[in-house]
Amino acid sequence: MPGRTFTPDEANALLPEVRPLVERMVERRADLLAARARQAEVAAQVGGNGGGLDPRVPPALADAAIEAETGLHEVVRALLELGVQVKDPDSGLVDFPSERDGEPVLLCWQLGEERVGFWHGLEDGFAGRRPL
Repeated sequence: MPGRTFTPDEANALLPEVRPLVERMVERRADLLAARARQAEVAAQVGGNGGGLDPRVPPALADAAIEAETGLHEVVRALLELGVQVKDPDSGLVDFPSERDGEPVLLCWQLGEERVGFWHGLEDGFAGRRPL
């Protein structure tokens, strides 16, 4: 639904569908970062002398990173298909395009918040959040 806009009530009504997707997005992002950090550790070990490294570890880490990245992409795609903009996959920050006084704005919601209760201008970002 490109170009979809939401009223605050519509955004809040969508939260039961959005919240679990955002939870999974945050989890997949954390999994991806952990897998990449572990890959960097193993690469450093291999770059040394690789001593004692189980040869099954690098492919298993690569598979874990691919699985996490694929899962992250799937969740982000599902959110985008709903018309929700992903702003920060680490903290679970998303925006719902909206209008206020005839001007385009973004309704702002972050994982852990009970409801969509903030908005900001298109260029303001999280720091410019104001209560609805």
